[in-house]
Formats: sequence, structure tokens, C-alpha cells
Amino acid sequence: MSQPSSSPNNKKQLIQHYNKLMWMGYAALLGFIVLFFMGVSWGLLGAMPTFTELESPKSALASEVYGIDGTLIGKFFVEDRTNTNFEELPKTMVDALTCTEDVRFYEHSGIDYQGTISAFTQFFVGSDRGGASTLTQQLAKNLFHDKPSSTIGRVKQKFKEWIIAIQLERAYTKEELINMYLNTVSFSNNAHGIKSAARTYFNTSPDSLQLHQGAMLVGMLKAPSYYNPLRHPDRAKSRRNTVIEQLQKYNKIPADTALAYKQKALELDINLQDSEGTFAPHFLEYIKQEAKNWAKTVTKVDGEPYDIYRDGLKIYTTLNSPLQKYAEEAVHEHMRDLQKQFDEHWKGKDPWSDLPKAVLGKKDVWYGENELIYRAVKNSERYLEMKAANVSETDIKKAFTTPTKMNLFTWKNKNNEQLDTLVSPLDSIKYVKRFLNTGFLALDPTTGYVLSWVGGINFKYFKYDNVRISSKRQAGSTFKPFTYAVAIQNGWSPCRMVPNLPVVFEEYQNWSPQNASGFMSGSMVSLKTGLAYSINRVTAYLMKQVGPESVIDLARRMGVESPMKPVPSICLGSMDMSVVEMVGAYGTFANRGFYAKPMAILRIEDKNGNVIQNFTTTKAEAMSEQVAYAMVSMLKGVVDFGTAKRIRSTYGLRAEIAGKTGTTNDNSDGWFIGVVPRICAGAWVGGDEKSIRFRSTALGSGSNMALPIWAKFMSKVYNNKATSITQNDRFIRPVDMNIELDCYKYTGVGGYTSVVGATVDSAGNVIVDTTKQAPKEFDYNNQSE
Repeated sequence: MSQPSSSPNNKKQLIQHYNKLMWMGYAALLGFIVLFFMGVSWGLLGAMPTFTELESPKSALASEVYGIDGTLIGKFFVEDRTNTNFEELPKTMVDALTCTEDVRFYEHSGIDYQGTISAFTQFFVGSDRGGASTLTQQLAKNLFHDKPSSTIGRVKQKFKEWIIAIQLERAYTKEELINMYLNTVSFSNNAHGIKSAARTYFNTSPDSLQLHQGAMLVGMLKAPSYYNPLRHPDRAKSRRNTVIEQLQKYNKIPADTALAYKQKALELDINLQDSEGTFAPHFLEYIKQEAKNWAKTVTKVDGEPYDIYRDGLKIYTTLNSPLQKYAEEAVHEHMRDLQKQFDEHWKGKDPWSDLPKAVLGKKDVWYGENELIYRAVKNSERYLEMKAANVSETDIKKAFTTPTKMNLFTWKNKNNEQLDTLVSPLDSIKYVKRFLNTGFLALDPTTGYVLSWVGGINFKYFKYDNVRISSKRQAGSTFKPFTYAVAIQNGWSPCRMVPNLPVVFEEYQNWSPQNASGFMSGSMVSLKTGLAYSINRVTAYLMKQVGPESVIDLARRMGVESPMKPVPSICLGSMDMSVVEMVGAYGTFANRGFYAKPMAILRIEDKNGNVIQNFTTTKAEAMSEQVAYAMVSMLKGVVDFGTAKRIRSTYGLRAEIAGKTGTTNDNSDGWFIGVVPRICAGAWVGGDEKSIRFRSTALGSGSNMALPIWAKFMSKVYNNKATSITQNDRFIRPVDMNIELDCYKYTGVGGYTSVVGATVDSAGNVIVDTTKQAPKEFDYNNQSE
């Protein structure tokens, strides 16, 4: 049987046939790849970003809050990320990034095919050493993907990254891609993006990073937690030196430079950020709430509301950073000393020990029999959570009386106001209840701008804000100027003499206020003197003449929003007021009779610096310029010779100062509000409960509890010449001033004459019994409210 022919023609045909099949296979494979990637780009493996999303990739950006002097005072964020510009990046850092992460970055168009082939080889042999993804692919992953948990998911993601990387390369320049990449990466310790990382680890900006600092940050990108310099400094330094070696390897720096930088220490300057912040924290919380409320009313171009935690807003506020620093220092210095006084005053005894006993059931005895502590335990978060979890009263008692590790606030550690101790929750409640707290606010009276805001002694442990409108305490004598102002409006002169005698309000259950002491009792005193020494009967006499309705009407025009009943006792500040209301109202006196509503936000910009909204001062005339200046003159008497005279004698301030102290019943609240031509500031001091108080008025008065904060603050302001606020500033007297202010030419020093044995009838008329003996001279240097 013959064999088939193997002629050269047949061999040639066979080769041509195989070549044809091979090229058809190549074409089919190429077509499949093209169709596959087209399918991927159309969403075959899941949704892909649109062109608009590529042009404006979404990344959670922190909103930044700035003071009026341009200082960054805080942020609101989910991730602490703020974008930077390529021009701000040091060349050595850009070189370090490309030499370490993607040496062919400037040569490829999004995909490094050499690296990809190597990566696939490593994948199929079971190795996972990385090195395949280009910077552009990493950027695609950072911008548009979450990390998949499965192997199949990782493969699918890789294909999508290729498509997105190519699209990104077409949409952006290489410099823009590097900038976007460094703005999206995480550096651990809540630092997202290069700007946040530079501040967190070196307390500087990206453009100020030195070569070895930038190299350390680039080195962290491989594994931020593993190379975290706070937890693993040796690893961080070793990785940093590897990056420096890469710079040398690719001829970006000479060998001697590389050696010099490798020998340097990490030189960290840690500035950890948190969402609460450490500077002006109560103010930032206020701004946060205001911004969130604003965001509900304003929408973006796409119709979505703004998100203050993700949209990278720039919120510019009125806060003056140097003045805020002075306010925090003044609060810290005085409250530390005052708490020491308080603890000595109550040494060996609890301030609440004299309170009524709580009505207790048999199961409640373990709380102790004091009503205040009983209420505090019942309202505590720990107790409420345990009750909600149906924990038995026996187990709750055990939990509250068993010592446990706690971090408590203390004034004793000067540099760290934290006490790590072993104490029972019940004893910790008693410990915290003993602290006095405060609220301090400073405004520009002409604009209403908030200059400084301190809501408490320590935000970490006492988050309640004692400045806000919602925080109210009894106003006491700080409300008296409202009654005096109405009288001046009605034509009374500050020099008019009125009786310092008992006044009875028959229609109000014969209410008759008493003075804090017998000082000047039975005398005729000028209004200026009555206000300077905060004489209750003089204020009551004026209330008898002007009526509570007119006082409330003026208070409303001066910005007071708190409820006020039309009863005579409001003249002594029987109602509750907030610090922001009272300070804002007093600003009217310095602002020539115009009330400027306190404001804290100047404008809000989007992440690109476009102004979304500007905010302006709201002003309204509350009184004439002449009445306002007369009130300033009277309030100056409080400081010059009245209840606030320690501003002169103790603190040595010589500026033109108007002010008013305030002390409430049982010394529960101490106030001082002081006004100078360019600043109106006020402080409230007291306990969490009214029973947390001094028993002595000498210690519990506003002049001892609150005034020192104001005086320390203003001393610091005056000592800083850069503020341009000086002790030579003067209130401007109206050109047509028609109210007599020089009371001394009528009454002599002190502004009073004796009216011994006199009484005041229901119509306010003074009835004098001339048979009584005249009183002795009064001691003007030893009087309080």
C-alpha cells in the first residue's frame, strides 16, 4: 500500500494553514481583549465612574474653620484630609514618590505592562510581593474602589483599575495625577493626604518638608500602620532610608547627600488632630452646629445638601486667635486658683451637705441620703444604660460602689489636666460635682464679632457650653443697668439723688428687697453711686418709677431673648440669662446705643474657594447715643470706686473701663461684664448646681469669682501691642451731650447725702423724720454687692 505524498507543495500549504489559524487566533484574542475591556468600561464587571466623576472625583475632604486673622483653628471631618496643590510639593518628595512607587511613571500611559506581566507571574506562582500597580492605578483604586475581600474580586478590580487609569491619564497631566494621588492616600493616625500628614508628623506644610521628612512619608505609603513612626520608629526610619537609597539609585541625589540624610533622626514634631480639637473647642462646637443648620438650607449645584464633614468647606469666622489664647489662659489661671480657694473653704465638708434629704425607698439607701447626689446618680449615663439593660438594683449598686480605673479632671497637674486613679463611680460623681465652672465671651461691640469664646474649664471633661444662649444662670446685679438705662431715657440724670430706703411693692405681696449690707442705709445717693455700689434699694426705687414692662422692652431691644416676667424683682436680675445675651446687650452701651447681634461666621466657601455665602452684622438702635454714653459714665463708676474697683487696685489697669459685677442669692453665681471702647467681655462663674457655692460673699461675689478672668484677659490684651488695642482708647462723647454726668460738683466725693429715718411711700415719695441722728461716714473701700 503506497504512502501519502509529502511533496514540498503540501508542506507549504500546511504551514500556510497553521499560520492562518495562528493569526486568526491572535485576531480573535485581540478582539476578545478589546471587546472585554470595552465591556468593562461599559460596566460588565460593575459600575464605572462617569466622565464627570473622573473630572471631579469624590473624596471626603475636611471642612476647615479659620479665625479672622487667617489662623486655622479647627476642622470637621470623617477623614482629616485637605487638598494641596502640586506647586506646594517639594521636588525631592515627588522624585522620592516616583523612584519608590512607580519609576516608569513618566513613560507609561496608566499601565506599566512590564510590571503587569511580572505581577501576573507572581500571582500564578503564589507570590504577592506587589509592585504591579502604577501610581495612576493606585489613584484609581483610592478614588473609586473599596478593597475587595475575595481573589475574584481583586482580579475584577484590577481590570477596572486599568480602564480608569487610562481614562485618568487622558484627563489629567502627570503633575495633576501626582498631586491627586498624594491628596488621597492615608498616612495613619487620622492623617489623610499629604497636607494633613505634614502637619501631623512634622507640624509644618508640604512645601516646608525637608528631604528626609518627605522620604519618611513616602515610605509610609507601602504600609501606613506597619511603618507608623509613633508606634514603630525603627521601621519608619529603615523604610525612610530605603526611599533615600532609591533617590540615589536613580541619580536624583548624590551619594554623600543620601548618606547625610540617612544618618538623621526622624525629627518628628507630632501634632495629632481630632474632630474635637484642642483650641477654642466650645467655639468650634458652636460653629459646627451653626454650619450644620446652614447646610440644611443651602444646596450644591447637583441639588444635594452640603456635608460639613466631607465637602471641604472653608468656614471663616470672627474669632481672634491671639485673644482666644489670652481668654483660655485667663480662665485657666484664675479658675485653678479659685478652685483651690473653694476646696479650702469646704475642707472636710461637702458643699451639698446641708441640702434636704432625698425621699428614699429601701432599695435606694446606698446612694446616700443627699438629694443632689441621689439625683446625679439617677441621671448619670452609667445608671441609665444599666437600667435600660434591665440590670438589677443590687448589681447597679455594686457597679457604682466598686473602685475602677478612671481618668478624671484635675487642676493639680499643670501640664496634664488628667488624673488617672482608682475610684468608684459614686465617688467620681461627688468629685466632679465639687468643681466650679465658667463661661467667658469677648465681642467687638461695634460689629458683634465674637473675638474669644471659652465655654468651660476643660472641654474634654466638661463639654457643656456655659456661653451659649441655651445655657442660662441667674443674672443677678448685672441686670441692674437695664433699669437705670430706662430711667435715664425718661429724663433722669445720673446725678439725681434718690433714697437708699426700703421700697415696698404692695401689689406684689409687699415684696421689699434688702441691701446686701447696711452700707449707706438711710442716705440720699445719686444714681451713679447707687449703681457703683450695686445698692438694691436704689434699683428697686427706680423700678417703682419706671415699671417692669419698660425694662423688659429695653432689654428686648438690646438683644435679650430669655423669658422675663413683668414683675419688680427683674430689676435685681431674678431671671436666668446666658453669657452671650448679657455681653451682647452691654455692647450696646459702647456702640453708641446700637445693639449689634453677636455673630461668629463671616463667610463660607466651597473647596475651590468660591464664596457660597457671606454673613453680615445685624444692628438695631436700642437707645440714643446720649443715654448710652451716660450709662458708660455710670458703669465707669463701678470700676473707679465701686464694687469692681479691684480692677484698679489689684490689677493696675488704668484704661477707661465701664463694667458691672453681679452676685446672686447665696453666692451661687458670680458675674462680671466689662466694657472698653473696642471690646465688651463678660464672665460667669458658678457650680453645676446652685448649692455648689461659697458661703462667704467676700469669696462668692462676682468681684472675686468672675472679675479676675476679665482683668487677666484684658491685661494680656493690653500687653500685646500687636493687637492695636491700648489703654489709651477712649469712649467717644456725643457732641450734643445734654445729660449731666459730673455728680461730684453737686454732692462731693461719694455722691450722697444723709436722709436719716426716712421712708418711701407707695407713690415713691420720700418721707423724712428729722428727729433721727445722722449716720457715721461710710467706708468706701470695704464694700461689696
